[in-house]
Amino acid sequence: MKILKTCKWDPFLVCPHFIRREDKDMSRYLAIAGVQMNIARGQDNSKAMMARLKTVSILFPWVDMVIFSELCSSGLSSEPAQEIPNSTIDEFCKWAAKEKKWLIPGSFSEKDNDKIYNTAIVISSQGQIKAKYRKLFPWSPLERSEPGDSFCVFDIPDKGRLGLCICYDMWFPEVVRNLVWLGAEAIVCPTGTYTSDRAQEIVLSQANAISNQVYILNVNGAGGGGVGRSIFVDPEGRVLQESGEGDTVLTEIIDLDLVTRVREYGTLGLCQPWKNLREFNGTFPMYAGDITKGEVFRGLGPLRLKK
Repeated sequence: MKILKTCKWDPFLVCPHFIRREDKDMSRYLAIAGVQMNIARGQDNSKAMMARLKTVSILFPWVDMVIFSELCSSGLSSEPAQEIPNSTIDEFCKWAAKEKKWLIPGSFSEKDNDKIYNTAIVISSQGQIKAKYRKLFPWSPLERSEPGDSFCVFDIPDKGRLGLCICYDMWFPEVVRNLVWLGAEAIVCPTGTYTSDRAQEIVLSQANAISNQVYILNVNGAGGGGVGRSIFVDPEGRVLQESGEGDTVLTEIIDLDLVTRVREYGTLGLCQPWKNLREFNGTFPMYAGDITKGEVFRGLGPLRLKK
């Protein structure tokens, strides 16, 4: 009998989503709940947030992390600005410790001396504030908060590293790119969009996910806190969850090992942008000197509302 030689076919090489048996036990799953809450504009929503957290505990006890929208507690208002931590945040910390869940309760209007920042915090499953991030790009000229000056990544033990940005930050590709360069495998973006450009932000969420091979978890408010349409996107740009405009909770179990596979084998087994960027020998003129010297700024008017 003639024995034909067989080629070695590895389904993992053909399709990066094919999970070998030995890989299953190694996957780094992270269960997410994004609370798109109907927010009372300009009012204290902290009690309503606590009620939602209790609901999440009952309906989704398997969740590892809960995310709220931008300025959720204060109803998108910069007042009253308070120092961080404060009594409201203390209650969120107590809940996180009791339920053993990570919590990003949106962002807060933070008072620091004579300045006000739009600040998001990360509370660990032990009830500790593990990270604090000040929005780099306030929505000027309408948003009056001061811009922050640093990027924010944080580690969840045995899971991976996440990055944090807020709403309008997502419009600047440099923000997500730097967070991923710092090691982020998923980007959490509390958002408070109540304007007609939410459709553009949906596209931006997918574009940032694709170009950086990273999960994007963008949670918007509802009612007085936004037009909804929260979205979770995987590192190949697939929409995992997208809500409507109303009050809801999005849940998803993401696998951070998918990020590793996509970056190693390429998006859909094809494009490997991070490797290409690593091997790029040129320079980017935009970042080599004074960014304001660019031709794009010639004749560009001041940052203000047009009348």
